[in-house]
Amino acid sequence: MPYCVGVRVFSLNCWGIPYLSKHCSQRYQMIGEMLSKNEHDIVLLQEVWSEKDYLYLKKQLSNSHPYSHYYKSGVIGSGLAIFSKHRIYDTFLYRYSLNGYPYMAHHGDWFGGKAVGMAVVNLGGLTANIYVTHLHAEYSREKDTYLAHRVVQAWELQEFIRHTSAGADVVILGGDLNMHPEDLGCRLLRSYTGLRDSYLETAKFDGCENGITLIADNTFINKKELIPFETGIRIDYILFKGTSKTHIYCDFMSTTKGSVPDHPFPYSDHEALTAQLRLKFNIPAETGRKLAELVDIVTEARTEVKVGLHCAERMRYTTARTGVMGLALLFLELAIAAVPCLALGAEQPFPCASFYLLAALCFSILLTTSLLYVFYTMELKSLQGAEDQMRLAVASLQEKLRGFPVARPHHTLQRPSEGEGPSALDPEE
Repeated sequence: MPYCVGVRVFSLNCWGIPYLSKHCSQRYQMIGEMLSKNEHDIVLLQEVWSEKDYLYLKKQLSNSHPYSHYYKSGVIGSGLAIFSKHRIYDTFLYRYSLNGYPYMAHHGDWFGGKAVGMAVVNLGGLTANIYVTHLHAEYSREKDTYLAHRVVQAWELQEFIRHTSAGADVVILGGDLNMHPEDLGCRLLRSYTGLRDSYLETAKFDGCENGITLIADNTFINKKELIPFETGIRIDYILFKGTSKTHIYCDFMSTTKGSVPDHPFPYSDHEALTAQLRLKFNIPAETGRKLAELVDIVTEARTEVKVGLHCAERMRYTTARTGVMGLALLFLELAIAAVPCLALGAEQPFPCASFYLLAALCFSILLTTSLLYVFYTMELKSLQGAEDQMRLAVASLQEKLRGFPVARPHHTLQRPSEGEGPSALDPEE
């Protein structure tokens, strides 16, 4: 049975370098205000280098985007963050193996752990893998020292997407790729993954000419850095793809145009991208009975894991208490052994063999309890990880059992009229 779901995706390189980026705090206030008012389902941000700024945005967007994640990596972080209207079920970060050189400190890319962040989101019953990334900057078109690094990053990005999205119904990638559409890395990424460019696929576009996202008219841009591209370049993207059962269309795409009404400067040195995607799919014929049975089974398994968790906690506590007793006994023996040394001429009140046996017993207790403590700690972590995953699985299954109401986007789940072809959603300009 065919259904359609609308998904609105936003992407922006925030240029949030502490103490170096201009008007950083004021611009984050503008970004937070804008995002809280606009109905974006998914918000993908790059260059949020300060966790303090992320926490500020998280507070500002707590009502409009209650789910979020900040990806930590490298010396100063990855700068990547995601905000979502829909529950985030899982996250993962992959850090690129090459990312510039530490001695090129004036560029700073090496110190920022450039990476790709993944989040798994439920969109109207569909499993959506959302990716946000930021690749190494180019700096010079003629003498591109980092071209090989950027190509390797593009290769690792496509591998990561292919290997992690096998079970996904929808794949969406947003971010600053620092590559022109015709560049090798961009062609490699799109060809290998099958990702489609929103700008090339959109039915309607409103934004900068040719979709450029680093424009000469932006007050934060040094025009000399854009040479030989006088008007600007397109290096920020929102890419997407579906599966055999999910078809995706880009009905509308827009970019900011440098200036922001009623504000003295733009949101960033990059332009923001918004893509209105339409997902058309068939809901699988899953019966409520089967889902209910699966919920019961996973809940039962989670209960057993909780029992094991409590047992492991109790055993670790007992082991730690036994180890403390063994340590106290060892200190007591050492104190008794020190009496003849402190009292000159006094004889040892106990035979030496007894001391050796007692010392061996103490060391055995300490060694055994230490090993057991490590084992029970490892067991606890494994059980806690499994219990967390089961909790998320139960929540996801319960959503499906209720008919997908929680994860439904702000565009109501719609069924096309009989005999009517797929019509574009009215774009929000």
